[in-house]
Amino acid sequence: MKTHERVKKMKKIILTGDRPTGNLHIGHYVGSLKRRVELQNSNEYDEIYIMIADAQALTDNAEHPEKIRNNVMNIALDYLSVGLDPKKSNLFIQSSISALSELNMYYLNLVTVSRVQRNPTVKSEIKMRDYETSVPVGFFTYPISQAADITAFMATDVPVGDDQLPMIEQTVEIVHKFNSIYGETLVAPKALLPKNTYSQRLMGIDGKAKMSKSLNNCIYLCDNSDEVRKKVMSMYTDPNHLKVSDPGNTKDNPVFAYLSCFATEEHFQKYLPEYHNLDEMKKHYERGGLGDIKCKTFLFQVLEDVLTPIRERRKYFENHLDEVYEILRQGTENANRKAQETLQKVRHAMKIDYFANNDFLEERKKERKMN
Repeated sequence: MKTHERVKKMKKIILTGDRPTGNLHIGHYVGSLKRRVELQNSNEYDEIYIMIADAQALTDNAEHPEKIRNNVMNIALDYLSVGLDPKKSNLFIQSSISALSELNMYYLNLVTVSRVQRNPTVKSEIKMRDYETSVPVGFFTYPISQAADITAFMATDVPVGDDQLPMIEQTVEIVHKFNSIYGETLVAPKALLPKNTYSQRLMGIDGKAKMSKSLNNCIYLCDNSDEVRKKVMSMYTDPNHLKVSDPGNTKDNPVFAYLSCFATEEHFQKYLPEYHNLDEMKKHYERGGLGDIKCKTFLFQVLEDVLTPIRERRKYFENHLDEVYEILRQGTENANRKAQETLQKVRHAMKIDYFANNDFLEERKKERKMN
């Protein structure tokens, strides 16, 4: 290369998404959605792809495809309501990108059964669903499918919660294995975790380790004000904090976990000016003298400030479904072009692009002459 030539800078690309098995909740918001919007608006990324992972959702919902179909638009509405902008981010439907299935098939040959069995996320998901030996093969191998999703878009960054780190690790392994066999073709991604520890895995309103649609312990982005109030006021706190004067535990207390994710100094100035910040409020609760009702009322006020603009944007798009449909259609077209480009590179590296040019025919003719 001549000295005056510039080395081509690698594009910064984001790929992330969600399964359309129900509406998204505030755990999704602090765990990834909020970060996606921030990254989208940072102007640091060349391309952003946000996937509605309907094909992956079918791996454990194959007998109920209507559930997935009915939730695709709901996920799109959640995306748009939190501020994802179709002018900056491509919102697309996974099953409409045929290249992903083909890449998945090639990657399956690079991973052993024992390696997938060791994946902590797979093990925990199988246990949670009580599959035991009846686990569907598609569900069992979904780390490989995720690798296909990520690499198809040459993603350099994947915003995730900490429960998804094993999936990114397995994707990196697949990339390294592929590149070592077929030559430098794929890009190894890195995970982008939320900075707030509680945001990485927000506990449920019942105090369980994780907010989950299947555990029915969520506050959804589409919940109205009355629903949010009812859920907040019924939240698990410290069972030993029976009286206002009793010392309380904030460490495993969902109310304080949520406040850690959502409450700002402005919220304290607006609703609880007697405290400058959450640390002061925690200390008061821990030494006694601060009741659960006051804490929950403050949390409700904070969540209302966060959710009100989200509800307003959702209402607009619910009244303009044609616009949402067009956003998905265009985003899927863009995603399909990108994935097809990667698939062609993969086929070429694997030497299975037989009809890309005349090389295959000419090689056979040359071989025949030599023999």
